[in-house]
Amino acid sequence: MKSREELRAIRERAKATLAVRDNQGGPRVVIAMGTCGIAAGARDVMSALLEEMAQRGISDVTVSQTGCKGLCDREPVVEVITPGAPSVTYGRVTPAVMRRIVAEQLVNGQIVSEYVIATGSEMR
Repeated sequence: MKSREELRAIRERAKATLAVRDNQGGPRVVIAMGTCGIAAGARDVMSALLEEMAQRGISDVTVSQTGCKGLCDREPVVEVITPGAPSVTYGRVTPAVMRRIVAEQLVNGQIVSEYVIATGSEMR
């Protein structure tokens, strides 16, 4: 860094990158990133989510991660929480499935039923 302007530019880029993790009141996507989730491909799922949101210009969704959800045999596990609707937990999510979840649930409000392992507080 050679100037304050350069520092400000770096700060603004970082804020924009982190903005997807801090939207209050809108939909949330939580990816389980415990050891079992990471081993099953949760990092690739997170990357696919962020890439798809960027390509579609989606900025009103909060993205976060959590530890193990206790569903090791169904990892990677992703929970989608939409205000005013029951949360949906998906299992065995691949990057391609994550892209479908973005397109079908986050954009069009339709649940991708073949990957659902729980809705609301019930587990299947």
